[in-house]
Amino acid sequence: MLPGLAFFISAAILLVSVIAPIQRSVVLAETITSSVVPGEVQVLTLDGKYEIEAVRDNYRVSRKPIAPAAGLPDPGTAQAIAYELVLARGWDQEQFNCLVALWQKESHWNVFAMNPYSGAYGIPQALPGDKMATAGPDWATNPRTQIVWGLGYIAARYVNPCGAWQHSQKHNWY
Repeated sequence: MLPGLAFFISAAILLVSVIAPIQRSVVLAETITSSVVPGEVQVLTLDGKYEIEAVRDNYRVSRKPIAPAAGLPDPGTAQAIAYELVLARGWDQEQFNCLVALWQKESHWNVFAMNPYSGAYGIPQALPGDKMATAGPDWATNPRTQIVWGLGYIAARYVNPCGAWQHSQKHNWY
């Protein structure tokens, strides 16, 4: 009982220090989600960055994986194209950081990358590769076409690049 009480007091202090007191009710309403499945772990997510997992008489607080800072890309590179398209979608530098980490892991940003086991192709490792034809007929050779398709896939399935990065970190695929 005492460890549980200590946890909730610690969590409350963390929440108060992370969230501006004036905006607390608005921020909490928008950033805390939870999921409960009977007999399984209960997960509370705060601002997409922290997770509290609780099981009867046990808990764990952890920071979700954050991608390393990517900085600004060199002009004319595939990453520069991606940076432009990420910002055009209204995403920020943190989302670009996640995208860089994700596609570095997947393909090293190689437009011709092909997974010899699955057949996944290109910068976003589309499976099968010809799915990217929906973004343009030059899907096999054009980094912009691949990136446009990849960002659409990420938005539809994971909401944003950090969602895809977090899934990739947890499951080793996205």
